[in-house]
Amino acid sequence: MSERARSLAATSGLEPRALELNDGEVDDLLDLARIAAHESGARTNAPLLCYLVGVAAASGGKSVGELAEAVRSSGS
Repeated sequence: MSERARSLAATSGLEPRALELNDGEVDDLLDLARIAAHESGARTNAPLLCYLVGVAAASGGKSVGELAEAVRSSGS
């Protein structure tokens, strides 16, 4: 875990382990960043969409994978 992630965990009051991403989550978030940047034409949308997925995952009881699939299917 990076020093920035440790600092973020300490500041937010979370255990550092709570901020760890598994390989599937990393792949899903990078794919969502790609979708947001390419479909909108604005790279700035990539971190914003990933942030919203993180907020939704933290408070909505759905996994990053489930939310990523919802985003992917919304573009069909």
